[in-house]
Amino acid sequence: MYKNIVDLHVHTDNSFDGNHSATFICEKAEFLDLRAVAFTDHCEIDQFKTDKGYPKRVLQGFFEISKVRSAFRGKLIVLNGIELGQPAYDTATADDIISHFDFDQILGSVHNLRGREDFYFMENFNEEEALADLKEYFDEIIEMLKWGHFDVVAHLTYPLRYFYSKANITVDLNNFKNQIDEILKLTAKSDKALEINTAALRQPLSKLQPEIDVIRRFKELGGKYITVGSDAHYAEHLAAGIDKAYDAAYKAGFENIAFFQKRTPMLMKIEDEG
Repeated sequence: MYKNIVDLHVHTDNSFDGNHSATFICEKAEFLDLRAVAFTDHCEIDQFKTDKGYPKRVLQGFFEISKVRSAFRGKLIVLNGIELGQPAYDTATADDIISHFDFDQILGSVHNLRGREDFYFMENFNEEEALADLKEYFDEIIEMLKWGHFDVVAHLTYPLRYFYSKANITVDLNNFKNQIDEILKLTAKSDKALEINTAALRQPLSKLQPEIDVIRRFKELGGKYITVGSDAHYAEHLAAGIDKAYDAAYKAGFENIAFFQKRTPMLMKIEDEG
């Protein structure tokens, strides 16, 4: 067990697929003796102007988190964040959202390829299609990094969850080494954090995202900051698997977990309770 456990990727019911309020999740975090929670509700940039209510959700979420931050002051560090999905698809909209809110932490992620649905919803694809999609996915992560107005690269190998659960497809990431190295170099050079996401531990894939070899490579390429997140959409998943993420970070050579306050990285030492 570790001291100072944090969970820096958590969704409330202000996410279209979230299920519990920020207050309820904070109560759960206090019960678990967590040190910090970052609320990072979804904002899918390529869908922001559709009928899914993102403008209202972002505004409502920001103010709800601001209120619970005050309510739990002295008990729990509450960080007001957002997960920007596909920001490179419409950088003007992404920049406009960022300019209107004083976020602590911004996750950058890609959930779907251009003009297509989230990998979560994809069906009926084969191995050849999966490999082509993964190559395109990594290219989009690179484009997102070139835009760069965020803090954390979230769940780097996201599509692998659904390749495995929907079609029993496993992927040898060595075939994408050049792309992954470019992503890790850009992340390190821009002083962004790489997230260790534990959601797939609760899914058939049953792996950290990314796995320790990628985390270790990030360290080799000059990476400074690692964050950890459960990607919880239910309160009962809060901090699930975070101990394994701490294990991987430490084994990969990181002595601290980073979290962001007002877009500034802070470090919390990885310490065993002994």
